[in-house]
Amino acid sequence: MDQNRREDMGANENSSAKPRVRPIVRLGIFLISHSNIVSLVCFLAGVVALLLLPVLAKNTYISENALMPGSAYNMLSTHHVSDANKFIKDLTDLEFTSTASPIESQKLIARYMSALDAEVTFHKFYPQFSQFHPLHFFTSPDSGIISKNGTCSSFGVNTIGIIRAPRGDGKEAIVLVTPYNRSKVGLGEAVSLGIAYSVFSLLSRVTWLAKDIIWLVADSQYGEYSAVAAWLREYQAPVFHKVDAVTSEACNESSTFNELGQGLFLDGKLNGDFRRAGTMAAALVIKVAEQGDRYEDSLNIYAEATNGQMPNLDLINIVNYMAVHKQGLRIEVKKMLSLLDSWWLNTLGAIFESLGKIARSLNPQWKFGIPASEYVEGAATLASSLYYQGLGVPTGPHGAFRDYQVDAITLEISPKVSLTKLYRRNEFILRGGRLIEGVIRSINNLLEKFHQSFFLYLLTSPGKFVSVGVYMIPFALLVAPLPIVAAYLHANASNSNPQNPSSSEVDGSHKSWEWLNSARKVLVIHLWGVVVSLLPFFLRQLPNTTLTMNFVLWGFLSIFSLLILYLILGCPSAEASASQLEKNKWASLKSVTISTAFIGLSLMSVINFATAEIGALLIVPICLLARPLKLDIKARSWRTLLRASCNIALGFVVFPPVAFVLLKVAFEDFYGINVGDYWKWVESLWAWNSATYLYVGVVHLPCWALCIHILFHPC
Repeated sequence: MDQNRREDMGANENSSAKPRVRPIVRLGIFLISHSNIVSLVCFLAGVVALLLLPVLAKNTYISENALMPGSAYNMLSTHHVSDANKFIKDLTDLEFTSTASPIESQKLIARYMSALDAEVTFHKFYPQFSQFHPLHFFTSPDSGIISKNGTCSSFGVNTIGIIRAPRGDGKEAIVLVTPYNRSKVGLGEAVSLGIAYSVFSLLSRVTWLAKDIIWLVADSQYGEYSAVAAWLREYQAPVFHKVDAVTSEACNESSTFNELGQGLFLDGKLNGDFRRAGTMAAALVIKVAEQGDRYEDSLNIYAEATNGQMPNLDLINIVNYMAVHKQGLRIEVKKMLSLLDSWWLNTLGAIFESLGKIARSLNPQWKFGIPASEYVEGAATLASSLYYQGLGVPTGPHGAFRDYQVDAITLEISPKVSLTKLYRRNEFILRGGRLIEGVIRSINNLLEKFHQSFFLYLLTSPGKFVSVGVYMIPFALLVAPLPIVAAYLHANASNSNPQNPSSSEVDGSHKSWEWLNSARKVLVIHLWGVVVSLLPFFLRQLPNTTLTMNFVLWGFLSIFSLLILYLILGCPSAEASASQLEKNKWASLKSVTISTAFIGLSLMSVINFATAEIGALLIVPICLLARPLKLDIKARSWRTLLRASCNIALGFVVFPPVAFVLLKVAFEDFYGINVGDYWKWVESLWAWNSATYLYVGVVHLPCWALCIHILFHPC
């Protein structure tokens, strides 16, 4: 009796000693068991959250108190404007002088710089041509792959003037950049040089300057970015084994390059060696559009750099404040014009506006909802910001500075009317010069680099932005179903095995081999993606090929390499005979595919979030819906037939060339499509070392191919 009582007590102790299941584990089990509903809810919530971003955008503000924009009176006067007009007149008159050589304009710029007691120097560079090399893809900007295609005559010359700050120690500098094509001087370029000269002449006389001023007149005959990037390479990481020494043996360079400084060398105002100032605090690229707005002067801001990098938001904020509140300019950022007349976007804006009115009627403190017109404008601007950040290609020469972690933007000022009239040009130069003066004065107040405000953001207007903490929510909701569905498929495939004890060991080994085989197939397809990404390097070595021919060869070799890799490495050495377990092979393959897609998107969100966001919108639906068409057709229900139709449509849309065409139609001006346009787009990605190129080749394309393999799986 006592013994039985002790046994009962021991059993009760053992049962009470069982560990409780933690709430997080219960939640995980619940989500996995209801993976279909959770996936649908999360994906739809991610799309809705993405559409709500213009509503959730906040007004921009100055985070760094030391900037103090507009706290001082402008010192730029009509005297500086008249000097700038004289400079513009002398520059444009050279165009009508038949005996003037192209370098005369640069000699004129150097003389004007030296008249302001600035240190003047010339920088010779060779143009960079778009080339793709796998070993140079992740190298730093000072990789030295320049002038390989350069000749004795194909070189550019930048003109640089430096003003030393009277209150500085030479450790910091602000850069002004004016692109200038010496072979063809346009009125817009001449006026931009005039604006920069008026500011430069003012800063050469002020006493409050604490940072050195560098004025770079970039020779843009081979491209604006190429000229700025070449100067930055020499400034930040000088190359001492220059190719110039090799070419000088075969070319007489003194007849062209050394002729530039003949007069200035005699006056002692030209420095023969490369001159530097301090660490760059910020850079402003000044451009003037010859054809402007018909209603008022406007300012376009371009900020996107390589791989979606953006300057500190405070730099855009001070430009916005000075332009709007001090100079009365209308600020514009790039927007997708095709979305402005979209009926569905206008309808969505009206719905959000109505919801906002209802929310304010319930509680006046709820500030949800914006006017429909403002929502449409914000959505078009947000789409443009997301698209151009996702491309990973700089929108101007300012992108070269971000490669060295220097905050820079391009300011393109558009006049209301033509600048041929002198009085209108004077007013335009005065407003533009005072804008640049105010921005430089604010940056001059900084004791350190920009760091207070955001570096990760999306713009919905010049005065509104979406921070990283808000725009990460849609992405997290879009990719959240991937690990849940992968876990569900894994658990479902494990539980589907027969429970016969005599065959448990055989089933366990077969299950392990099944998952190993799926992982090997996924690995092979991703290796194929690497091969496809490397093929353009070899195709560019072929002489006399067109864009269309390169694209066709690329497609043919990609398919051929896929077949070879799949036959050699992807096929298992021993296939099991058809059985009940054979039907679940597609589930294990889908589980591993979804896992790799989740890992690829997560890694890409660290490198370029915009690319990951667009990629998630495209690849996540087909990863979740992929199921053998044979099974759906056999079921013959409306739900399975609808899923099969969606899979076929998604398989067509997600294919990279088709997705490229659709994005081009949606976000850019569409004037027809050519087979070689996709190759041209790919060339632009690898020429700028865009991580989007690797994402498309190593993540997106293999996941698409695996989903297509699942759709046609012979289960």
